[in-house]
Amino acid sequence: MAGRSASSHLGSWLLIGGVVVVAVGAFAYTAGWLTPARLTPTKLVDTLAPPTGAVPGFRRNHAKGICFTGTFESNGAAAGLSRAQLFAAGAYPVVGRFNLATPDPVAADPSARVRGLSLRVATPDGREWRSAMIDAPFFPVATPQAFYALLQAGANKSDPAAMKNFIAAHPEFKNFLGWATTAPWTSSYVQERYNSLNSFILENDKGERQAVRWSFLPAAPVQPLSADELKAKGADFLASDLTQRVGAAPQRWTLQLTLANAGDPTADPSQVWPDDRRKVTAGTLVVQAIQPEPDGPCRDLNFDPTVLPPGLQVSDDPFPAARSAAYSVSFNRRTAEADAYPHTAAQEAKR
Repeated sequence: MAGRSASSHLGSWLLIGGVVVVAVGAFAYTAGWLTPARLTPTKLVDTLAPPTGAVPGFRRNHAKGICFTGTFESNGAAAGLSRAQLFAAGAYPVVGRFNLATPDPVAADPSARVRGLSLRVATPDGREWRSAMIDAPFFPVATPQAFYALLQAGANKSDPAAMKNFIAAHPEFKNFLGWATTAPWTSSYVQERYNSLNSFILENDKGERQAVRWSFLPAAPVQPLSADELKAKGADFLASDLTQRVGAAPQRWTLQLTLANAGDPTADPSQVWPDDRRKVTAGTLVVQAIQPEPDGPCRDLNFDPTVLPPGLQVSDDPFPAARSAAYSVSFNRRTAEADAYPHTAAQEAKR
């Protein structure tokens, strides 16, 4: 298949020298977490920085992206599962951002294996739902500590056996590496399925609770790229493609909730749930307009996954709290670097 050819083209690079890049991509789903070993948000954010250092004014990961506004059109099908207003039938405003898993805001699009989608949905009751998802079907490791160990192993150039030893200690990582080296590359953000990976809890008016994960499924058909086609793409082809598509017509994704059965792992995002789990189609994300990254609505928005409305809660999965802690460090650093922030020409003229 064309997708397998494209993936094989990059497979050896990932295995030999680029594993840490894939891991950084997965950082959309983990970050600092205070543990008995004193793994802190600051340590993890520091470890994510490229060898040349963090780029001032930008997010410490997923630095390259494109902002949009739109609506979430809830169909009411999940209202019996959660009292959160966003699941009641209606249309709610969205600010979101498609992004690449890289700390480099000018990285070439074909260099980033992991693509992400972040959302903020606001409802009339003054509540918000924030979520950050990636296109990988599962997380590379089971715990925040293991993720930190992965970053350290990838950065340890003085020990050729560092990554081999890490994989031996964390065999679940092989599944993620298999996905990264064999899954097809697509030609557009609009062709990707974006997954929460982390587990959350829905609670309805009766106090009934249900563990859940979610995905946004694209309406656009998938068009895998061959290795040659990927190589021929420009450095910024994803943003150009999205801008053209949204300019022609709104782009849509279906929100699918997957409900856990008793005994399904909720604390380990490296484990998938069986395909036969009940699924609920809860609504549609409609991307209606592209917004500027410089001084646009996404610039100062922190897509903290623990910002949840009543009726939607964190589970025993430690990663959302971990991500929240590191997102805070990243946000504070980039907002303190105001002089380095990107600005529109109009804003630059006022400075």
